[in-house]
Amino acid sequence: MPLTLPTSDGRGTRRDGALVEPTAALPVVAAGPNGDAARPASNDRRNERRPGTPTVSLVIPAKNEARNLAAVLSAVPGWIDEVILVDGQSSDVTQEMARSCRPDIVVLSEPEPGKGNALRAGFAAASGDVIVAMDADGSMSPAEIPQLLYFLEHGYDYVKGSRFVGGGGSLDITPLRKFGNRVLLAVANVLYGTRLTDLCYGFFAFRRRYLDHLDLRSAGFEIETEVTVRAVLAGLRIAEVPSLELPRRAGQSSLRSFRDGQRVLRTLLHERRRRHPAPGPATGPEPGARPGNDAVAGDAPGAGHGVPGDDAAAIAASGAPRGDHGADGHRAAREVAR
Repeated sequence: MPLTLPTSDGRGTRRDGALVEPTAALPVVAAGPNGDAARPASNDRRNERRPGTPTVSLVIPAKNEARNLAAVLSAVPGWIDEVILVDGQSSDVTQEMARSCRPDIVVLSEPEPGKGNALRAGFAAASGDVIVAMDADGSMSPAEIPQLLYFLEHGYDYVKGSRFVGGGGSLDITPLRKFGNRVLLAVANVLYGTRLTDLCYGFFAFRRRYLDHLDLRSAGFEIETEVTVRAVLAGLRIAEVPSLELPRRAGQSSLRSFRDGQRVLRTLLHERRRRHPAPGPATGPEPGARPGNDAVAGDAPGAGHGVPGDDAAAIAASGAPRGDHGADGHRAAREVAR
């Protein structure tokens, strides 16, 4: 396959000279909750939405992203009901640029530093049935939003992009960050019995009705890990879909590999301790407790995918609201008692 290289406008050019649109070229091939093959995301949804679909709020945290916002906001599908930009005390014209690019945008000013604080403020202000989170630096394509929503509309509660599942990729990640992500991902999968393929990536969507159950507290980049772990612990049905991470368009990232990696690790260990506190005096089972309430279900080999090359992964938690996926979709996952 010819090597695809990024261009200044976020597209890719192959060594044979052909110009390609990376997000448009990525098919969404995955199994639905009943094992049926998923349809590809359609560009027909860019400017209109089907009747009866949930309303959508897009939350974008930003700090000094004025040079990137025009490209990002111009690519947001027209059927998104609400776009919320949370400005983390920018020193440039981020807020003015956002309003100029999209007059109907909701702009919030967050006085506390950190991506987690910005996202939590945006989530609290969102009014849509579904909340989508993505970055403002141009590394995530709004054209991939429909594939997140497709799985929410077909029985899942939390859907996250993955750079490391078949069909995904990254044109931006450094070897150090990739290594750190793999180590932290392995820790998460061991601690929580999951089969996640990406951990530190902030492109995801979930049903707003579960926001209180997630009870997010993180202030920094570790919120990307916290929301996933708490979705697992809350028993939400989770899917991963392929996502292509593009290079940041302009400016410098606030991510610091060692500092933020340590915060992610602390979050993983802290959430594990919250779930399994130190033994105390025996008090017997709480009234109404049922066996297996804390069982976690991972996907059985081959089950729930039905896709050559495992182009998308689904990680389901027992006790999840079944939505429209029914009993067959629930049987696609095996329970792993902890």
